[in-house]
Amino acid sequence: MHPVITEVTERIIERSKPTRTRYLERIEAAHHAHHAAREVLGCSNLAHAMAAESPTEKSKLAASVTPHIGIVTAYNDMLSAHQPFATYPPLIKRALMEVGATAQVAGGVPAMCDGVTQSQPGMELSLFSRDTIAMSTAIALSHNVFDGALYLGVCDKIVPGLFIGAMAFGHLPALFVPAGPMNSGISNAKKALVRQEYAQGKVGKDALLKTEAASYHSSGTCTFYGTANSNQMLMEVMGLHIPGSAFVNTNTPLRDRLTETAARRISEMTQLGDAYMPVGRMIDERSFVNAIIGLMATGGSTNHTLHLIAMAKAAGIALNWDDFDALSAVTPLLCKMYPNGQADVNHFREAGGMGLVIRELLEAGLLHEEVQTVMGRGLHRYTERPALQEDALVFRPAPSRSLDSEVVSSVEMPFSHEGGLALLEGNLGRSVIKISALKHEQMRIEAETRVFDSQEALQNAFKAGELERDFIAVVRFQGPGANGMPELHGLMPPLGVLQDKGYKVAIVTDGRMSGASGKVPSAIHVTPEALHGGMLARVRDGDRMVLDVHEKRLELLVDQDELAQRTAEMPNLTANRHGMGRELFGVLRGNVSSAEAGATIFDAVGEERA
Repeated sequence: MHPVITEVTERIIERSKPTRTRYLERIEAAHHAHHAAREVLGCSNLAHAMAAESPTEKSKLAASVTPHIGIVTAYNDMLSAHQPFATYPPLIKRALMEVGATAQVAGGVPAMCDGVTQSQPGMELSLFSRDTIAMSTAIALSHNVFDGALYLGVCDKIVPGLFIGAMAFGHLPALFVPAGPMNSGISNAKKALVRQEYAQGKVGKDALLKTEAASYHSSGTCTFYGTANSNQMLMEVMGLHIPGSAFVNTNTPLRDRLTETAARRISEMTQLGDAYMPVGRMIDERSFVNAIIGLMATGGSTNHTLHLIAMAKAAGIALNWDDFDALSAVTPLLCKMYPNGQADVNHFREAGGMGLVIRELLEAGLLHEEVQTVMGRGLHRYTERPALQEDALVFRPAPSRSLDSEVVSSVEMPFSHEGGLALLEGNLGRSVIKISALKHEQMRIEAETRVFDSQEALQNAFKAGELERDFIAVVRFQGPGANGMPELHGLMPPLGVLQDKGYKVAIVTDGRMSGASGKVPSAIHVTPEALHGGMLARVRDGDRMVLDVHEKRLELLVDQDELAQRTAEMPNLTANRHGMGRELFGVLRGNVSSAEAGATIFDAVGEERA
């Protein structure tokens, strides 16, 4: 094992001892209190639970001697990635009946599409939907009739929310079931070009819509390597999937066999099976170190610098951005997928996929192998990939070397010797930056600032021709407490246009960027946020600022005495408080933690903000 990975892991274990100990005590108490859950129910309770079931299912539920599985689903027709889940409950129930077990849809959780809400008011609910999903998961499982749970989710906030909810029921086994990506559509390069042409007024809305529809064209997960597909990578490297499940295309026989296998496996993992493993014990500090390394090695989404911290907190584990930075420094970048390359996740799977990447990292001592997974102890099972042999699911070793070195490289010849993310610090606070898609000359930007209090203000300045020069855009009051920390992906086309014209541009914000962003240097998640005393609120137009990845520095080049005399500029944020449901989320904005603390409401009330 690499010494830095060992050191970071030990540091996390030591830091987490008090909270992890309390968490394990709680799930052990829940295990004893709810052992053979249905036996603690009164007759009326149980009658309600099984009223709609068939006579065979009723007899099994009443006997409490065969596993009963709760299905928590994020199905809806709005998300192409989640539409396939419509057929999963019947498939799962049939597979379980074949082994003498039963299942019910325990509940549905909300699932919004960030692709639909980008640059719209609804995006200000996006991050908060994660914690809402966690609470919805708890409601689904609170019926207390289940021996284990299957979690059906794919996209941005949905999988982290399901995970947090699953950890609240850590005494139950858990297995995550993906739906798979759609087939490849129009190339990512063509899509990005048309977006920039539209931003410049060179093509109309009809041409843009035609291009977008050729990219997002069917059911299944969007194929670029954004947050949704980063989620699937994480579930794989954390051992929460059936091996090789992440990127098998939707609506295929192989996908169906994987789903059936997941159903049968969760029944074996229950107390009534022969491989009992509650998820709260299965996932530990090493699992999260593996998750961060997987994120860095694949060039994954910056959103997980929030989500993984919140997910770990739900398991009593304390992560921070220093852990991400230290692990990134020793993790080679092994993958080139859009936005840090032109390949998509289908090309990635064809090149060797997760099985190849996990093998490369294991053999180099860059992953903890002796972790618990849904397949038992050891991550070695995840170096295999699934296939069909006469309609039966089999697992074979992943390729020993990449089948496309432009998409997946090796530890010996990586695309970069350090991972996809970095931590920046300075008098503006702390922030993260995605570096996997940046060119060498973009690693340091020093320029005057242009300050905006909304993304619309920057868009208007671009359309007015006011940004034809080198500058660093400061887009502030976009933090979790201000307006829910929306993604600002809609700013990438105009900034990309300016960058392609030869201008040195960057963005500094307390907001988020989409997992599909990365072309423009972006110091994001700036903490403390402007609303809560962050220095961003004191930046003025024309100040000089430096963003330096090599020095890990984000600095406002203004005399400290002058900064001390400045007062924070506070815009009127009432427009962010109402409309499109935002009025219902005021309590979350008022109690959310900082970005580095996971931007979560859980254990955040009264938390001291930096």
